[in-house]
Amino acid sequence: MRSGLFIEPFLPGASKRGRKPTTDLRAVLDALRYLARTGGGWRMLPNDFPPWQTVYWWFRRFVRRLLFRTLHDVALMLDREREAREQSPTAAIVDSQSIKAPAAQKRGFDAAKKIVGRKRHIAVDTDGRLLMVNLTTADISDSAGAQEIVAAIRQRWPWLKHLFADGAYDRTRLMDAAAYRDFILEIVRRTDKEGGFKVLPKRWVVERTFGWMTRCKRLVRDYEQRLDVSEAMIHVALGSLLLRRIVHP
Repeated sequence: MRSGLFIEPFLPGASKRGRKPTTDLRAVLDALRYLARTGGGWRMLPNDFPPWQTVYWWFRRFVRRLLFRTLHDVALMLDREREAREQSPTAAIVDSQSIKAPAAQKRGFDAAKKIVGRKRHIAVDTDGRLLMVNLTTADISDSAGAQEIVAAIRQRWPWLKHLFADGAYDRTRLMDAAAYRDFILEIVRRTDKEGGFKVLPKRWVVERTFGWMTRCKRLVRDYEQRLDVSEAMIHVALGSLLLRRIVHP
């Protein structure tokens, strides 16, 4: 399967009124993937792509249409199906990552990580594919950020039943919220009996997802002012990873 055949049905069609558009939307998407991968600014786009003003205009339009989230979620289901799994997962792992956000409109201080910025609360399936992300200021606790995920994730993944998390999520409010929505929340705890590094069952998967994200230089820090733009860049980066898996299995 070519990636263009997958993406084309989701792109907006030409208007029946006015002049026909001259911009190749595939080239716009390639430019956005380039930005996410290299971490460059809008004005640093090479001349091989459309003008940066054009790319930025289409990017904001795509963000309003939730195009990047849609492409990512459809690619996720196809990738699961390619591996002979159900399209909608039944289990997820939740975790968070505090990251510096020098340009954010609102920032918070994570006292544990000594970071001023934002926090990425994410849920991934048991293979590490991103199911949902909730962006907050860094001073929001892990359990509080996860409550937003628990409240909304089943609207996108209706068969999700089981959640795995570490000890930071063993909080009464989160447990009550999960039980109210008929989730099974299992806490995977670290043991102090064995010295050195030890891979915890299920827990290592979400750490690998954070590694995939930070391979894209634009996601090493959160350079975006707005939360919706930051979330879109995450979906651009991880959606590109899923598309590569589908096109080049």
